Amino acid sequence: MRFAVGDHSARHVRRILRHYLTQWDMPDLADAASLALTELLTNVHVHVPDRRCSLLIERGPTGVRVEVRDDSPALPRLRVLSPDEETGRGLALVDAMVHKWGVSRNGSPGKTVWFECRAKPLPPPC
Repeated sequence: MRFAVGDHSARHVRRILRHYLTQWDMPDLADAASLALTELLTNVHVHVPDRRCSLLIERGPTGVRVEVRDDSPALPRLRVLSPDEETGRGLALVDAMVHKWGVSRNGSPGKTVWFECRAKPLPPPC
């Protein structure tokens, strides 16, 4: 899905993500995946001049992978911040909440920022 990120986009897209996770019997991933997705969309809203992105939500055998692609050449990075700074902690939250995340270049000039959340393994039968 391709769209321009507006002030309320994250709320609507989180609802779509939660719907898919529920349908795929992975509701336990909804909180972490929703938070991470919100942070990636916020980065598009703040840092991408035209605010346009593509979103891919992909079911995997052990969880979900979410990709947000934009045409900005600027790469996101984890930053070391002072306690007084009010912004810039989004990727630290993503890093803390998901199994893994990363950035892939799409060629000139864009990138894809992605994350994966894994479902907890089921306990062995009694």
